[in-house]
This record gives sequence, structure tokens and C-alpha cells, in this order.
Amino acid sequence: MALPENGAAWPPPEWAPYFDRIAVDDAWYSGDRKRLARIYGREQKQPRRRLWSRRSSAHRPGHDTRLHVPFAGDIAQTSADMLFADMPRIVVEDARTQTRLDQLLADGHVQKTLLSAAEQCAALSGIFLRAAWDRDLVDRPLLTAVQPDNAIPEFRFGMLAAVNFWRELPGSSTQLVWRHVERHEPGRIAHALYQGSGDNIGRRVPLAEHPDTAGLVASIESDGESTTTGIRQLTACYVPNMTPNRLHRGSPMGRSDYAAPIYDQLDGLDETWTSWMRDIRLARARLIVPDGYLRSNGPGRGASFDEDAEVYAQLNMPPTENGGITLSQFEIRVDEHQRTAEALMRQAAQSAGYAARSFGLDQDGGQARTATEVDSDDDRSMITRSKKAGHWKQGLADVLFALLGVDAVQFRSGIVPERPRVEFPDGVAESPMDTATTLELLNRAQAVSTHTRVKILHPEWDDQAVAAEAAAILRETGTAAPDPGDTYPLAA
Repeated sequence: MALPENGAAWPPPEWAPYFDRIAVDDAWYSGDRKRLARIYGREQKQPRRRLWSRRSSAHRPGHDTRLHVPFAGDIAQTSADMLFADMPRIVVEDARTQTRLDQLLADGHVQKTLLSAAEQCAALSGIFLRAAWDRDLVDRPLLTAVQPDNAIPEFRFGMLAAVNFWRELPGSSTQLVWRHVERHEPGRIAHALYQGSGDNIGRRVPLAEHPDTAGLVASIESDGESTTTGIRQLTACYVPNMTPNRLHRGSPMGRSDYAAPIYDQLDGLDETWTSWMRDIRLARARLIVPDGYLRSNGPGRGASFDEDAEVYAQLNMPPTENGGITLSQFEIRVDEHQRTAEALMRQAAQSAGYAARSFGLDQDGGQARTATEVDSDDDRSMITRSKKAGHWKQGLADVLFALLGVDAVQFRSGIVPERPRVEFPDGVAESPMDTATTLELLNRAQAVSTHTRVKILHPEWDDQAVAAEAAAILRETGTAAPDPGDTYPLAA
């Protein structure tokens, strides 16, 4: 498809099932209780009566006691941290191009962009990366991310051939919706502004009619809608989270980490915590006192109990009747709720492809386990990370190649664009405490030299810096001093 025709349904009907599923994933990812209640409240046929679809007087605004545990957000964040907590190594052959690429990555805060994009990718099934530029903002190209529910892609043989990005603009209302559609094709980017309704694209109007698109008019060429990029590559790419999409098996679109599916576990976790907090509310200590212990507050004002009083008036009851104060307090089922919640979280983590240890959970509820068993469980997270890294390598290399091409053509940087090579580290970086423990054990076992220990601590240093640091450590500890035994005279 090209730019949308006037009066077309929006979003396109063929994409409605996909966008509906993204809306469910987005509700869990957001952690917004109102959004969850709105999503599940409008579903008429459900396999089970979910916590967030219930309607009763106890769930009215201001009195809703249902609790939400943001475990879905934790899953997405863990996925992003495993991929981009350490920036992958991005290299090209040409030294000048490498220098410019490093500058673009640093000035554009690309690691921050990738962390955000990877988290949304895990939650929403995929993410689009886009090479763009705005000369009024910065004098370099920009790497940006676009959510999958703001894109209508076109694939050929599983490869992205073109894509329409769209966004609703400020000033929209329930009756009138302004939409900006940005179409990326090889060699050009087209722009269009539409004035429509909630489910219809409406009619196309000049870009100058909305302040958010008026600035694009100066860059539009003679055809009245497009800007030539000057490169053959598409200035956008798609990174699927995981494949295949189990609901749409023939689709090149990815699937969310929640699409195992783990919606039942997430809903059960919320119900468990809601029940747990209900136990706490109901188990609050309460005193049951007879009338004689109450002090009248005057006509029509009822009576109250003074818990600090030491002397009370005579009780209005027969002297043989037991009229003492009764303490009422129910038991809180802490252990049952905790074990249920942890079991649901472990199952959700496993179904999403991660080890329970990645979320601070014991795999078997705290039972003693061998180091081999622990490593085997951790391998689950590393396998998932490797699968996702394969998708990111391809997509990131494509969009950075386009970014370098735009930099060379639009900003006259003088570089020779190359498709970079993206290399992810073998594993996730250890914490400083884990690294220190490893180095201490190696030193105690006399298994490595000082030079090697410094290299482990600072892998980013070159050999000269490592040698200098090792020599300084040896001087300070005195281990570099010559052996005085070599200077002793031999006994006669």
C-alpha cells in the first residue's frame, strides 16, 4: 500500500487483530490498573473470569481494593538489561568511518535509545528503528524507535520493503483526529496529514494546516509529498522480539514475551496479592465492648470507647453475666499466599523463557541445589538472550548502515558508509562484588598473574594501560622487589 486513501478505515482492518493483541500486552506492560480493567471489562467471552474483568460495588472508583503486581514490566526490563546493559561492539573496517560512527553513537545516546526500544520490543512483540534528521535540532542524523502499534509495515519474503509510521497529533478530540503518516520507501520518505475520526483516516489536507507538520513543508520536493534520502537503503528496520508469532504463524511479525501466553499467571498473581491484602485488612485487631464501656457523645451523636480510660461506670447488665472486653483478630495466611505468588512468578518467568533466578526467585522454592543445576537454569535466560540478540544484530546493522548513508549524503561528513558488524558480549556483565569475589579466589589459588587480574577488571583497557597498572600494584604491595637471597655470599 502507498499512503492511505481518503476515507479508509483506520487502522486497516487486516491489522486489527494484531493491534488488539498489542493493546492487551500494553495494558500488562503499563501496570495501569484502569487500563487493565478497561481492556478486560469490554471482553464478553473469556476462558475464565479474570480479576480485572469483574464488576461489583467493591470495585467502584475510590474503593477498588484490587492490587496489581508489575511483574510483566519486570520481564520486559530484564530482557532489555540482558541485551543492552552493556553496549554491543559496533565496528566497521574504515578507520574514519569508525570514528564518525562512534561519535554518532555517543552524541545520539544510542545505548539509552536501545534500552528503551528493547524493553518495549519484549512487551509489544517487536520494535521499529528509524534513521531520521532535523537540521533545526542537531547537525547529524538521529536514531529513533517507533512502537509496532504505530506502524503499518509491508514485507516481501519476510523482509521489510516499506512502512507507514503514523501518529495522532495534539489538538485531536473524539470527533476530530489529526494524523501524520510518514511513509519510508527505499530512497525516499513521504509525508501526509489527514483529518479524520477515531476509526477513519478521513481526508488528506496540506501539511501546513497543523503546526506539528508545518515545518516539513520546506523539505518537501516537487511531487508535493516526499523527500529524497539520497541512499538506496530503507531508512527503517523492524526488529521482532521472538519468532514465530504463534497466533499468526505465517506472519513475519514477532511475538511478545507475554504471548507464551502468561496472562493467566499474571492475573493469578494479582488475585493472590489482592487476597493477601484482604486477609490483612480483615485481620486487623478489633475490640468488642459492652454498652457500659461506651461514653455517650450526646443526643443523636452516638457513643465512643475511650481506650485510655482507667475507671468505668457500673455496667448496665446483670451482675452474673460476663461483660468483659473481647479481642477479635483473625489469622493472616502469609505462608500460603507467599508460596502461591512465588510459584506463579516462577512459572511465568519460565514460560517467558527466563530463569527464575533472573528475578531474584529460587528455582525450587529455596531447596538446596548443586552449582551445575543452578548453571543449567541460568542457561535458559542466556539462550533466550542469544535468540533475541540474533534479531537485533540484523536490524541494528541495517539501520546503522542507513544512518551512515544519511550522514554522508545529507550532512556531507565525507565518510564511506559501511554496513557495520554488531557483536554482543558473551554474557551479562557481573556486578562489582561478583568480579571482586572472582579475582580474590583466583589470587588465593595463585592461578593468574597480576597482569591478568587487571585485564579481567578492566577489559576495556589496552595492553599498555594494563601493564602500567599491574606494575603499580606490584610496587605498592612490594612483590616486585628483587629476591635478596641472590646477593648472599656462598658459605666457605
